[in-house]
Amino acid sequence: MTDSAPLVPLGAAFFPVETPGETRKYAFVLVPGFTLLAFSSAVEPLRIANQLSQQPLYQWRLLSEEGRAVASSSGISVCSEGALAPLPRDTRLFVCSGNPASAAAAPPVVAMVNRHARFGGTVGGICTGAVALAQAGLCRASLHPALGKPARLLRGFPDLTPSPAMFEIAPRVMTCGGGAASTDMMIALIAADHGAEFAAMVSEMCLRKVMVGVDGAQRSALSVLIRSRNPGLIAIVARMKAHLEEPLSLTDLARGSGYSRRHVERMFVSVLGETPGDFYRGLRLDHGRNLLSTTDMTLIEVAVACGFASVAHFSRSFRARFGLAPTKFHGARRRGRSGEGGDGAKDGSGLPPAARRNRGGS
Repeated sequence: MTDSAPLVPLGAAFFPVETPGETRKYAFVLVPGFTLLAFSSAVEPLRIANQLSQQPLYQWRLLSEEGRAVASSSGISVCSEGALAPLPRDTRLFVCSGNPASAAAAPPVVAMVNRHARFGGTVGGICTGAVALAQAGLCRASLHPALGKPARLLRGFPDLTPSPAMFEIAPRVMTCGGGAASTDMMIALIAADHGAEFAAMVSEMCLRKVMVGVDGAQRSALSVLIRSRNPGLIAIVARMKAHLEEPLSLTDLARGSGYSRRHVERMFVSVLGETPGDFYRGLRLDHGRNLLSTTDMTLIEVAVACGFASVAHFSRSFRARFGLAPTKFHGARRRGRSGEGGDGAKDGSGLPPAARRNRGGS
């Protein structure tokens, strides 16, 4: 990708970022023998963040010493977009390496890291990319545990302090041990940029149910997403998610949780800033957006699956949440014409008789 064309791919899930700020830029220097898993685990969270928000939150480019494709440790080559060259100070520069670790200490790579750090840029090492930072005189690193005692690998760098952590983030120096640790580090950076809730959603999309670095008692992704460790609130939201097609009433939700209706209302407003009904409706609409993106269901079928009593109500609510009508939602694959009555529909709701029997949702 180029600086003028940040990648914002389409996807089913959606999580808005209200104040995204300027696009955060990354550059990855690929060193011969770099670990493909560690590299892709660092890039994919950035791609997912752009996809979830539908905004260019992140931008990245790939560089190599000579500007050519670089073979990874698995033998798969990855194309670069150019040779090593000075980068703008606001670009985060990461060296991606593998075996042999000494490849990261190539003079042109170390010189680029050194220059970028000297002029105020942030530098990082992925897997054995920390060796380039050590060679440049930077003083802390997180290394892959399979490398054995770091002292053997980093002999000759007396100023470097090896870290047992899977990743280390300092204001201008970042390292990780490779593999899944790359994902954990990037999710931590995304959390710093756009908040824990958004980062937790990225983590979910990576199929990582736990945000590393969060206390074990707080590790439920649902807990992070709703900014609470209140077990009652989490249980109510879980019940909402389990009953999207046939929504439960507030009375049923309160009874199942052991709280009064009034207590549930106060809990949602104080913690989430919205009523239980508004929050529940948002879950159902997010589900509808997912169905429109990933299935061939008609608009009628999607409305029913989300617990709405009519296509018109679903469409109005969808537009209010996402800013466009579901009929115009890009990527939807609908069968036939949407928004018209199904077989046997007689009451003007746009729903077939079976759906009308369960039309308590709103």
